[in-house]
Amino acid sequence: MILEEQEDLQKVLEELKTEHRDLDIVLQQLSEATPIDFLRLQRMKKRKLFLKDSISKIESMLLPDIIA
Repeated sequence: MILEEQEDLQKVLEELKTEHRDLDIVLQQLSEATPIDFLRLQRMKKRKLFLKDSISKIESMLLPDIIA
């Protein structure tokens, strides 16, 4: 993988991690609010799960292949 591609992936990875952390905070605030907006809460949880999967995928792309 080219160094430039790795740097781009690192930037995207950091942005995804930031959004994931921000969603944690918003989800906690939403769950404490009354009345609870279950539809919005569910959508945000799905987005958070998507972000987690994307983060995992990018992290695996950044790991070097180790020949056993």
